[in-house]
Amino acid sequence: MLDWIKQYWLSALFGTVTGALSWTVKCLWSRQKAQIERQKAVETGVQALLHDSIYRGYAECQKKGYATVEDIKNIEYLYRPYHDLGGNGTGTELFERIKKMPDRPAEEESA
Repeated sequence: MLDWIKQYWLSALFGTVTGALSWTVKCLWSRQKAQIERQKAVETGVQALLHDSIYRGYAECQKKGYATVEDIKNIEYLYRPYHDLGGNGTGTELFERIKKMPDRPAEEESA
């Protein structure tokens, strides 16, 4: 009788443990994959918000005709994480244009 328990019940027990471990690993892998996808979506959203803020800052400076030192520092503060998240292209172009703008209104420069 003891041999029968060893032969069949131990095999069943090991099979159950192996199945449970496989199921746990599958669940953890699925959760990790979902978290990676969610993180990517969050990063893309943050990048889009940063790009929008850079664009709005550029539009404001272009409307004024100049970019103060504070404007440039603020845009740079937005641009660095934007660039670190992989953003470039138009955001970089707008940042470079802002840096090239005069730092005061034209009336002050001629005085």
